[in-house]
Amino acid sequence: MTKLALHWQIFIGLILGILFGLFATEYVHYVGWMGTLFIRILKMIVIPLVLTSIVTGVAGIGGGPGFRKMGGKTIGYYLTTSIFAILVGSTLMNVFQPGVGFDLNSVEMTAADQAKIEKLQAKEAEFSIVDRLTQIAPTNIFNAMSEGDTLAVIFFAILLGIFIPKLSDPYRETFLHAFKGGFELIMKITLWIIKLTPIGIFGLMAATIAEQTGGDINKLIAMLTKLGSFAILVILGLFFHAFVTLSGLLIFLGKVNPMKHFKAMLTPLITAFSTSSSGATMPITLDALEKNSGVSSRTTSFVIPLGATINMDGTALYEIAGTLFIAQAYGMNLDFGQQILIILTALLASIGAAAIPMAGLIMMTIILSAVGLPVEAIAIMFVVDRILDMFRTAVNVWSDTCGTVIIAKSEGEVLAYDK
Repeated sequence: MTKLALHWQIFIGLILGILFGLFATEYVHYVGWMGTLFIRILKMIVIPLVLTSIVTGVAGIGGGPGFRKMGGKTIGYYLTTSIFAILVGSTLMNVFQPGVGFDLNSVEMTAADQAKIEKLQAKEAEFSIVDRLTQIAPTNIFNAMSEGDTLAVIFFAILLGIFIPKLSDPYRETFLHAFKGGFELIMKITLWIIKLTPIGIFGLMAATIAEQTGGDINKLIAMLTKLGSFAILVILGLFFHAFVTLSGLLIFLGKVNPMKHFKAMLTPLITAFSTSSSGATMPITLDALEKNSGVSSRTTSFVIPLGATINMDGTALYEIAGTLFIAQAYGMNLDFGQQILIILTALLASIGAAAIPMAGLIMMTIILSAVGLPVEAIAIMFVVDRILDMFRTAVNVWSDTCGTVIIAKSEGEVLAYDK
């Protein structure tokens, strides 16, 4: 009997989880723990994976000119795609203006919403893009690891990767073998975790749907219809960016068939959609790129950890779309200068707010304040934020994988698609 492909197993787990969350809400606590445990196990290996993969990747590139070349390509790609995503979101909101005439009183502010807003305001007050960028250099790398500060770990790992090749033998080979062995060990653990993905996704989706709807399918429909035009436009924008912009880059820069690449990336994409975490999906993304696409670990171990941390195409699109929607709902006409401010802030968000919990919402509160809109207006977004988060995370991961393939081809690698 032919074994069902992993991506189909995950898809079935996703559908069953949604149905369980809708129609067996009272029993969700019996299965929800599986999703929680799955996410915790994935997050458990993220920091070790980032450290070992970046060190081996940078050391493999050779540091110096090789590192600068690949680093330049990677940062250039991520900045370019983020700008494209922001322009797509801005264009859709300005052309269709879904916020015009929106009834602000139709969204009720619950006590939980008020508590979330107060938490966001506190985060906004202590947030500074300049401070965040300077904090990339950790004062204590062990604190950075324990706090899950991925950018700080990446900075430290890059330094190790640059300077380990400069050591004399036998120290150079000892360190290289240690980090390569550590990376291989983490990938072995990843292969085991991947086998748990269908069960984890089932538990995660059951708990998420039950929490959002309370088992009432009418509530799910109401959530989608209340901000229907906005949600549909954001999803359309995300699809356009994924299948037109990014697929176009795959064709013209990477000479790769987007459908072949999409099929190869189904497992990480479904996982990203279900978990709403590109960081937690990273181990599965690395495995799919190396096994299905044939990208070398030399490239994936550098590009993917960096992308999972700073490349937030979907989030940037959502931030500008949400801000413009709220401005339209309040009857505020943003001039060209204000929209440029929003675009620049949304672009900085993908780097300056990386690895911060609720980064997208925090940056949106900063943007709202910058253009003179009440921060409380962000409560409008709470209605559909969880659903749109799933879509935008999948787009973030798709962008990471497209960039990795394009950079691999630019480095002269022969991929599985070429054979």
